[in-house]
Amino acid sequence: MFLLLSRYVKPLDEVDRWLPEHRAFLDRHYAAGHFIVSGPVEPRTGGVIVVADMDRAAVEAMLEEDPFAREGVSEYEIVEFRPTKSSPAVGAFVRGG
Repeated sequence: MFLLLSRYVKPLDEVDRWLPEHRAFLDRHYAAGHFIVSGPVEPRTGGVIVVADMDRAAVEAMLEEDPFAREGVSEYEIVEFRPTKSSPAVGAFVRGG
């Protein structure tokens, strides 16, 4: 699984300009079963996306589609982790879960 940690590098008015396209990006990947949960951090300096278990190269390719990354308003840190415990609700997204 992956945690995608977004940090805005442009002012919020520039981030907001791309927010509708970013939300469409999120919707596509939720529909495909790639994303588990996402949202902005508080205070609003970026966001977090939890990605279902998949190949890192696929995650990197997905991020290239994100308007926030494409337009340079946000930088992402990709944190890969191997969950060893999860709630039953999340277990379906964990390899072998």
